[in-house]
Amino acid sequence: MENQAFQTEVRQLLDIVIHAFYSDREVFVRELVSNASDALEKLRLKQLTESAIYQPERELRLTITTDEENHTLTIADAGIGMTRDEVVEYLGTIAHSGTKKFLELMQETKGGTQDLIGQFGVGFYSVFMAADEVEVTTRSWDPEAAPVRWVSDGKEGYSLGEAPADTPRGTCIHIKLKEDAAEFSQENRVRYIVGKYSNFIGFPIDFNGEHLNTVQAIWMKNKKDVSPEEYEGFYKFISHTEAAPLSYMHFSAEAPIVLNSVLFVPEENPESMGFGRCEPNVALYCHKVLIDSKPENLLPEWLRFLSGVVDSEDLPLNISREMLQDNSLLRKISSIITKRFIKHLEELAKSHPETYEKFWKQFSRFIKEGIVTSWEHKEELGKLLRFESTFTEEGKLTSFADYISRMKENQKDVYVLFGESRAQLEHSPYLDALKARGFEVAFFTDGGDQFVIDSLMRVQEKEIKPISRANLDLPPLETQTDLPGLDEGRAKSLTDWVMEAFQGRFGKVTTGERVSSAPAIALQSAADISPDVKAYLKAMGQAVPEAHPEIEFNPHHPLVQKLADLQVQDADTAKLLAGQIIDTALLRAGMLDDPSRLADQTQQLLEKLLQA
Repeated sequence: MENQAFQTEVRQLLDIVIHAFYSDREVFVRELVSNASDALEKLRLKQLTESAIYQPERELRLTITTDEENHTLTIADAGIGMTRDEVVEYLGTIAHSGTKKFLELMQETKGGTQDLIGQFGVGFYSVFMAADEVEVTTRSWDPEAAPVRWVSDGKEGYSLGEAPADTPRGTCIHIKLKEDAAEFSQENRVRYIVGKYSNFIGFPIDFNGEHLNTVQAIWMKNKKDVSPEEYEGFYKFISHTEAAPLSYMHFSAEAPIVLNSVLFVPEENPESMGFGRCEPNVALYCHKVLIDSKPENLLPEWLRFLSGVVDSEDLPLNISREMLQDNSLLRKISSIITKRFIKHLEELAKSHPETYEKFWKQFSRFIKEGIVTSWEHKEELGKLLRFESTFTEEGKLTSFADYISRMKENQKDVYVLFGESRAQLEHSPYLDALKARGFEVAFFTDGGDQFVIDSLMRVQEKEIKPISRANLDLPPLETQTDLPGLDEGRAKSLTDWVMEAFQGRFGKVTTGERVSSAPAIALQSAADISPDVKAYLKAMGQAVPEAHPEIEFNPHHPLVQKLADLQVQDADTAKLLAGQIIDTALLRAGMLDDPSRLADQTQQLLEKLLQA
């Protein structure tokens, strides 16, 4: 054995590795297993081009052995191996390790965080976070190359010499662990680490005589070669559940980024079970090696219900979490996967409507969240919305595409109405004008739906118009009502009087044809915020701007005609009646801030009538 010194940069690195405290130093196991997998892959490629391979019959596999009594860990592969010169190049210099970039980063951050070492991933050298001494024996694929033995304590240098003549092809790394790293000689601890990071390595892993990686990386396979049972089994494995997925998407792309992915929709919405906000369960891999089990920015927040894997060959294996958070490549991956999953849902709705309806009932809130928060995807997500309408039976859902296919020739907009339930909405006076024209109205009954529709604004080039708003542009009725009503003079006298009697409360008071079943209707003016936004501001403890809704009286209603008479004959009683009509309209519109006012007003009006 001859002694050689490390290159200067390697000594600097090893000094950092050995003396820095590192909380997640288990990453060195991942690095060594990944290197072993790369060596096996290189040998497999070499077999395609070379006829003379040392020990061609030797199976391509990894072997991991723990010895808790002696505090050792051994990781071996039957891969391409190294010659003496390659050992010096790879293990004694900086050329292929990525170490130089690591040192530059450490200098820029003046030492950086204590756990930066493992997050950056420094390959083979990370072993010295846990090792007192490392012995590497290796034999190249080249039959002419002699086996090599390399030994180092990770300080000044290393010893280099010949290994025994019967050394098999590949590389064996025998690690004598530091006293405070003895956990890495424990069978259960190492089994967990290998399962966490390297369960989907494409070569068999023998762990203390047991075959470890039994679940295949199905995302790297052709979809035609994966059975439904394999998808289900894989989902159960990564989700730690016995339930089958509701749906799954297997997606591959070569350009602009090499991607392989399989994503699963669970059968149940975890957030509806009282467990709070669920965490994303889509892991990021590179060449089947785990990069991050829960990367923060891999997919948008509204897709947090998904489970699965995204694998990109374009990501560097040693990318850190800090680099992931501000990585343009990751943003591109996110955009590609998100668009493809939206397309998957469109296809599911078309080909398997019953399954999509189950999805909608469980995960509709996530799609709506996506419309509000993902501006670039809102139009496509809008197509996925489902709702009941005046044209559907109770419990039967429809879509905007179906709605638009049923629109009348003189209908230019899509009409929607918000409320607590279909039963409530079916009795809404807002429907009067739409029913009279034969127009369909979509019902939205979830809290926050107004946020969603306000964000969406249009679908298939059609504007979406809430029929509770004042600026609704409806075509004239084909046949005008022949019911008696207020003439123009009495109508103007009434509306002027109401504006004066309730000064400052309303943006406008008019008479019109928007309502036929009630004496009046309250309309949200263009300048006012919606009830949903108002409720949100209140919940956040923020100031709520004063609303000035518009009131439209039905000039044909007997109560309105009586009010017009009372306004002249008995102004006090008229004001009580007007207040009762208006507050009832506000209550039905969700705009009445103080319902007790309506109760007090009702009592006063009844007392007044009893005295008459």
